[in-house]
Amino acid sequence: MSAGNRIAFSKPTRTDADTEALLGGFRAAGYDGLQLKMNQFTPWLDDAGAFRARYPEPGVASAVIFFDVPDAAGEERLARVIEFAGAVGSERVVYCQNRTHEGVDRALLEAYATSLSGHGRRARELGVALSLHHHFDQPVMTPDDVRAFFGAVQTADGSPLVGLTVDTAHLAKSGVEDIPGFIAEFAGVIDNIHLKDYADGQWRLFGQGDLDLVGILSALRDVGYPGWICVDEESSASLEDGLRVSRDWLDSHPPART
Repeated sequence: MSAGNRIAFSKPTRTDADTEALLGGFRAAGYDGLQLKMNQFTPWLDDAGAFRARYPEPGVASAVIFFDVPDAAGEERLARVIEFAGAVGSERVVYCQNRTHEGVDRALLEAYATSLSGHGRRARELGVALSLHHHFDQPVMTPDDVRAFFGAVQTADGSPLVGLTVDTAHLAKSGVEDIPGFIAEFAGVIDNIHLKDYADGQWRLFGQGDLDLVGILSALRDVGYPGWICVDEESSASLEDGLRVSRDWLDSHPPART
């Protein structure tokens, strides 16, 4: 973690009241931006102007997270999300491929990389980055999957058209024990971090799981990672507790704040 890192927050909301509290209160809670879950932005997908008018706070949609099947219809929906992201000023679309890891081979990963490179090219035209979120039991899950996928991602101006969102808890759930080593190996494609604690098969509040989050932050500092660090708070805690406990943990564990 470096002096240039900005801190985002992301958490599922199940009521309109919680959604409004999150989108209206993230900055007062100590965060620079939000990475929005699907239900927090897709109702506005066809009216980006109305979204911007209702939520004018800078950083409110620093990224949007989209979870869909990687087929033709899903890719059409992804294209719509990319257009929305460009219209509302999002920096990034974080994409999760909603299909099982079973039956995935190198040829399929390379096909996905080729297809997503096209979406990444369009995103870049709009000033948006496209980032693939590796995920437990999704096509890109293991380090070998990451190697195969990013070995086939196309580049433009010397940089990959698709980046990698690293989720610390999904790495642990997928059996990756050396998360700092993963960060060091793939530093060249990592463009977004979802920091999340994990224990006993469950997402946890910071400090309540088994992950060495301090070591992970140190690894990010060591590779000079300059981008967003998103608190991806998916535990069973309330929104209020998630915002507060996560911010308190970051403030008490150097390097803590921008």
